[in-house]
Amino acid sequence: MTGPYDDIIDLPHPVSATRPRMPSENRAAQFSPFAALTGYHEAVDETARLTEERIVLAEGAIAALERKLQILEDRATDHPEVAITYFQPDEQKEGGAYVTVFGTVKKISDVERVVVLMDGKEIRLEDILQIEGEWLEDLV
Repeated sequence: MTGPYDDIIDLPHPVSATRPRMPSENRAAQFSPFAALTGYHEAVDETARLTEERIVLAEGAIAALERKLQILEDRATDHPEVAITYFQPDEQKEGGAYVTVFGTVKKISDVERVVVLMDGKEIRLEDILQIEGEWLEDLV
């Protein structure tokens, strides 16, 4: 069988007299994949990440929530335990997520329009969707 490389196939591997041989780890790095579009996968992942739209409460639900907030404000000095579900806007794109936090109420600030929990977390009143607590079951 004859081929186009028969004249060089049995020659020894050439070795440079002036340059050292590259270590195999460095040779392997030449063939590792590289990202031609840096940040592309992160951008695709960010676009694919889902967010929720803010729920617009009906008038009756708003009135019930305001009643709960008034009761909570009246009892704030007792530091009641609460579960507050609120809308947390997404920092990267439109929409956000509904988050439920459990904690002890420190105070309600009418001026800043926030509920402040003992751990320092502040929740804006206009973002609150629902307030729950054992102390509330008998009153509402």
